[in-house]
Amino acid sequence: MSETSDDYVYDEASGEWITAAEAASNAAADQQAEVRDAVGNLLADGDSVITIKDLKVKGAGQTLRKGTVIKSIRLTGDSQEIDCRYEGIKGLVLRAEFVRKH
Repeated sequence: MSETSDDYVYDEASGEWITAAEAASNAAADQQAEVRDAVGNLLADGDSVITIKDLKVKGAGQTLRKGTVIKSIRLTGDSQEIDCRYEGIKGLVLRAEFVRKH
């Protein structure tokens, strides 16, 4: 009788026991969610984007004007949110639907 040395883990999403290797590959696939801008271009960490409309920034009392360039974005893991840095605004998170790749 042959024995397998695979460890099994419970996958809460499917409700089944799967091998540890399958769980690791599923986790990697979940982290690599595709983020696309308003016109369908694929975004990646470090890209620059341009706002496509005026955006009121909650809590900052500022408005990002249409055409504002945001450099060096970071993907958050969410399929529609990107983390940005902009002068005078801490912790800026924009929805991908309001930007396009520069």
